[in-house]
Amino acid sequence: MRNIALLLALLLVDSASASAQEARRKANGYPPEMPGSRSEVYKKVGDVELKLYIYEPAKEASKTDDAATEKQAAGRPAIVFFFGGGWSSGSPQQFREQCKHLAERGMVAIAADYRVASRHQVKPQACVADAKSAIRYVRREAKRLGIDPQRIVAAGGSAGGHIAACTATLQEFDEPGEDAKVSSVPNACVLFNPALVLGPVEGVELDMGRVTALTNRMGIEPQRLSPVHHVRAGQPPMLVLHGKADTTVPYATAEAFAKAMTAAGNRCELVGYEGQPHGFFNHGRGDGKYYAETVAAMDRFLESVGCLPAR
Repeated sequence: MRNIALLLALLLVDSASASAQEARRKANGYPPEMPGSRSEVYKKVGDVELKLYIYEPAKEASKTDDAATEKQAAGRPAIVFFFGGGWSSGSPQQFREQCKHLAERGMVAIAADYRVASRHQVKPQACVADAKSAIRYVRREAKRLGIDPQRIVAAGGSAGGHIAACTATLQEFDEPGEDAKVSSVPNACVLFNPALVLGPVEGVELDMGRVTALTNRMGIEPQRLSPVHHVRAGQPPMLVLHGKADTTVPYATAEAFAKAMTAAGNRCELVGYEGQPHGFFNHGRGDGKYYAETVAAMDRFLESVGCLPAR
C-alpha cells in the first residue's frame, strides 16, 4: 500500500507539474490562438507537426474585366511571418494582428510555427531549415492556395527576422529530402529588429564573450548562420525596421547589413526609430504608436514591390 501511495503521489506531482507547464505555455501564447485563420501542417519531423496559420482575404465579387480576371487567376501575393524568441521560445500569435491587417488589404497572410529549443530541443539551424520549408511549401502549394508563387514575402521579428533573412541569403540548411527544384527563397523580406550579424564584421563592435556564447548555443560556427556574411548580388529586396536604442540586437548590425546589401547592388531599406528598444513594433506595446508606424512602413514597401495595391 505504501508503494502504491508513493506512486500515486508521484503521479499527482507529475500531473501538477504538467498542468503548470501547460499553463505557462498558454500564458506565453502557445499553443497559439489564431481566430479567423485556418491551419495546415507544412512539415512533420518525427511526431512534431508544424503548422501554418493562414489568414485569407475576403472573397471578391466576380469580375468581368479581362485584366482583373487574369490578375486573379495568377494568384494573390502572400507573406509568411516567423515569430521571435531567441530561437528558444515564442508563438505565431506575435504577428496575428499584422496578418489580419494584410489579409484585409488583399494578401494571403500566414503565421508559421517552427521548432524552438524550449519545446523541441533544437539548435538555430533547425529553425532556419523550418523557415525554408515553410517558404518552399507555400510556393509548392501556391496554385491550390490561390497564391502567386513569384510574390511570396518572408517576414519576422528578432530571431524570426533572422530566419526570414536566412531564407533569402543562406544557400545551405534546406531540409534534406525536400524538392530542391521548388525554391525556398522569398521574393522580398520585411524584417523587424532582426539578428543579421552573428560574427565579426567590419564597422561593428561585438562583445566577444557574447560571440563565444552564441557559438556554444548554435553548435556550429555562427558565421554560417549570419545573413550579413552571405550577402551577394541578386538577392530579394528587403525592408528592415529597427529601434535605435535596441541593446539586444544593436542598430549598428542593421546598418552593417544594409550597407552590405547596397554594396552588392541589392535593395535594402533601413528605417530606424529613435529611442526605441527591442520589440518596439509589437501590437499592444505602449500606446500602439510604433505598431501603427511599422505597419504603415511595411505597407509602403509591399506596395512598392507589387504585393499590395497603392492607396
